Amino acid sequence: MNYFLENDNLRIGTRTYGGELIAIHNKINGSEYLWDGNPEYWKYHAPILFPIVGKVVDCKYRVDGKIYELPQHGLARTSEFTLLEKKEDEITFELKYSDESLKVYPYKFLLKSNYKLEGNTVKVTYTVENVDDKKIYFSIGSHPAFLCPIDRKDNLIDCYIEFNERETSKRIVINNEGYLSRTKIDCLENTNKINLSKELFKDDALVFNDLKSNKITIKSNNNDKYLEVDFTGFPDMGIWAPKDGAPFVCIEPWFGHADYEDFNGEFTEKEGVMPLNVGEKFTCTFSVTVK
Repeated sequence: MNYFLENDNLRIGTRTYGGELIAIHNKINGSEYLWDGNPEYWKYHAPILFPIVGKVVDCKYRVDGKIYELPQHGLARTSEFTLLEKKEDEITFELKYSDESLKVYPYKFLLKSNYKLEGNTVKVTYTVENVDDKKIYFSIGSHPAFLCPIDRKDNLIDCYIEFNERETSKRIVINNEGYLSRTKIDCLENTNKINLSKELFKDDALVFNDLKSNKITIKSNNNDKYLEVDFTGFPDMGIWAPKDGAPFVCIEPWFGHADYEDFNGEFTEKEGVMPLNVGEKFTCTFSVTVK
């Protein structure tokens, strides 16, 4: 089921399948900012990554010695959420553990996704609650795909990504199977800008875990339309587009990341996996501002 919210500036679409955003439309200039989910390139819009981010080795992981299987990015993005509450400018969906989810993820949880309009900003909040009788472990992140170029008159090479701080950072290399290697290569050298091109993502996503910035903006050299993601508090960041030249770029704030290629420990030992005590909640928020 799809649901829509709007104010004087924006009209956004959301849906119960995956509990995700499906549209961000600027009513002032008529521009759409979120990818439409065309499966020719990528069938999602802004999926929630839970309880893993990225891939675990061979899609398998171990909890208390038992092997479980999860596809890339986990179970939330292909699950049906329920509508919990809808207001004029705010909506909340919920995903609850089930007998089926316990077969692939052995923890009892509640996962909520909340979308709130504030002027020309969409605030996105995820909440994980432990409703089990033991400590649970998880990672969580988002994978929104933003149209790029925003203005269809532009070409991709007219566009760039801008950080709100000058960065000197190496990116983590992703191997051919989609796992992180222990190798980092030069990417940002005292700059706040990455020029976009089809070749930029030929070796998969740009993955960072040491950025000083808390904001990333997609901009054009030809006009003043832009989209800004404020990911304050998120320790990991992925920037990705399919190497076939799809007309979007994903800005992905994460708590957690894919397995390192040499990892063979328990899920609880995985870097980026967070514990949550019985009865406690974890909340994270990022925002998307368009102009």
